[in-house]
Amino acid sequence: MASLFPTAKSDPELFPYRSGLFFGFFNALVWQIAIGTPMVLFAERLGASSFQVGLAYSFVFLQTPLLVFATALIPRFGFKRVTMGGWAARSTLLVVPLVLALLAPDVGQPWMVNAFIWSVFFFSFFRTIGASALTPWFFGFLPPKIRGRYFGNDQMISGLAGVGTLLACALLFAFLPLYTALLIQYSISVVGSFLSFGALKRLPDIAKPRAISLRSVLRDTPRHMFTRSPFRHYIWLAAWYAVATTSIPPFSAYFLKVDVHLSAGRIMLFEVLRYVGVIAGAWLLRRRIDHTGAKPFFLLALVLNASVAVIWWLFLNGMAGSGTVLFGIYFIVGLAAVCWNVANLNYLPKIVPTTERALFVSIHSAVTAFLGGCSPIVWGLFLKQTNADGTPGMDAAMFQWFFVCLLVSVSILSMLVARLHEDKKTRFEPLIIGNAVLRPFRAASYLVNLFDLPGLARERDKPPSSPSK
Repeated sequence: MASLFPTAKSDPELFPYRSGLFFGFFNALVWQIAIGTPMVLFAERLGASSFQVGLAYSFVFLQTPLLVFATALIPRFGFKRVTMGGWAARSTLLVVPLVLALLAPDVGQPWMVNAFIWSVFFFSFFRTIGASALTPWFFGFLPPKIRGRYFGNDQMISGLAGVGTLLACALLFAFLPLYTALLIQYSISVVGSFLSFGALKRLPDIAKPRAISLRSVLRDTPRHMFTRSPFRHYIWLAAWYAVATTSIPPFSAYFLKVDVHLSAGRIMLFEVLRYVGVIAGAWLLRRRIDHTGAKPFFLLALVLNASVAVIWWLFLNGMAGSGTVLFGIYFIVGLAAVCWNVANLNYLPKIVPTTERALFVSIHSAVTAFLGGCSPIVWGLFLKQTNADGTPGMDAAMFQWFFVCLLVSVSILSMLVARLHEDKKTRFEPLIIGNAVLRPFRAASYLVNLFDLPGLARERDKPPSSPSK
């Protein structure tokens, strides 16, 4: 732990920035609960339909384009104030699920479901505003020689906190009544939000950047999206992948709860396996992707998703044994997600102009996240069903068609991705976005950034100018 949270003795260079590592740890306690599977299970218990669950899960992705407009706040207020303002505002929204858990209704009333959905919406809204400044702020104050160590520690710390949170949620669901478990979990998220805000407050600010011309961004974006180029070819393949795969986690959990009637604790254990898959994938790719290139891992992600589609379809038709096979499915889902995400971080810099890298990466991330976020909403409408007793359910037959569509999509994508051109001879620096390797399902929202990060770092290291005489 001393190596992860450096002291003045163990790592004097990293020690001044350890508050950022504490932020990553405490922040993981928040998002794993507030916009993860516990949120899906809470919504289901309140009586939310599959459409409402898909809508709540999609907010983080649908609001990604808002990051582009939120950057307009940074030249006026600065990186630190925008980040802290967003994080403070989102924390207040955690009060809503706390109150609903205290009420502990046997059957949720429509106003409760609506209040919960709106709280998730505004939580995501203010999180998006804060996230618009987070990455360039950290990149700006971290010295270049310790940046790799810092982000490596950040990934490990966030991963440990994430797995620990999932295990704690699983134990709480296993041994306590559902609403009591949810009350404790959201109390943990409130404490984590308070502590993460305090950690942010102790970090140094950096100079405000020059104002960005949003008019030029809006003018150039359609041209980059639709003009024939390697970037245009790849962005629409990546968007297709996002549309095909984003709906897997929320509807898997929802189906297992409302149709299979598994306990919330068992479903959270599946989530732990998904996260273990992410960690295993990150370890697998760490040393290999530089030598093999990104394309083999794109293809591996597609093959893994094809296997998920086949096994889920067999399970839904009673041909895949008992529910223990779901542990393997969840592990593969996590492994596939991180394979695609890390490959994307390495491939994007190879196909975009260095001078406009920030804009191209932002366009890619906004498009893929937004279109991927639309997928759970649309599928939620098709999967929506009312049971004979009037409670919300899920159309199992349509859920089978969901995995058929997934299989067809990844099969076609495999043929198209195999034809992508990749430059393996030239050395390209992969994108760095903090702990996104261990957060592949929401990493895209941190890739939207219109600021020149290397330029910010140069500004930071520039010696102060001499006062004029």
